[in-house]
Amino acid sequence: MPEVNRSPADGSDTAGPGPEPLAGLPDAVIFDMDGLLLESERAIVETQRQAAAALQVAIEPAWWLGMVGYTDAMCRERLVALVGKVTADALLARSQAAYLAIAEAGLPHRPGVVALLDWLRAAQVPCAVATSTGHPLAERKLAAAGLLDYFDTVCTSSDVAQPKPAPDIYRLAARRLGVPPARCLALEDSPTGVRAALAAGMTAIQVPDLVDPDAGVRALGHRIVASLADVQALLEAAASGAHR
Repeated sequence: MPEVNRSPADGSDTAGPGPEPLAGLPDAVIFDMDGLLLESERAIVETQRQAAAALQVAIEPAWWLGMVGYTDAMCRERLVALVGKVTADALLARSQAAYLAIAEAGLPHRPGVVALLDWLRAAQVPCAVATSTGHPLAERKLAAAGLLDYFDTVCTSSDVAQPKPAPDIYRLAARRLGVPPARCLALEDSPTGVRAALAAGMTAIQVPDLVDPDAGVRALGHRIVASLADVQALLEAAASGAHR
């Protein structure tokens, strides 16, 4: 079962020892995509800010961060409520065109991605993606970034009835991999995704990107680490039995 992390997201040791070791090597690892595998959240937020500025729409910069982890449809709904349908559609059309150009060129990886994926491949641990991005854009983004071949399956918001924070997408990923959810490790950057993974009955590790976990998120009891290198260290320890 997940245990409470005792270290802050910035990796400092001022709050005591690091996260609890894993009880063992998971049978599968399921990755979020944006902000966890790909350096995409900053690109998304920046293109949205630029579109708002071009259209002279006044939106607080921090407001965009509240959209992190949600589907395009959910983000549009929130934006329509804020600025109205016409303005929201114009803003999103402009920002999405700019973002797609960046994504199709290949988004940078988050630190430690390839090293972790190579380690999991060597350890013969199957991997999946569970992303709020729809199909086929999710696979195009992974392919452009050179990561698609690392995954046995890619599950998108297009494949499920309810997006994150509902557990549907994580349950689907576990089902496709043929692994019980309790034997899966989910890696997420956003609170929305963490809630989805925990609701699916998985162990979750959060690697925050743009949104730091607040007290309410930390109270969920999952592990929180500073980087994917920290995730790899936990897995290596579990594989070697160093935590025993």
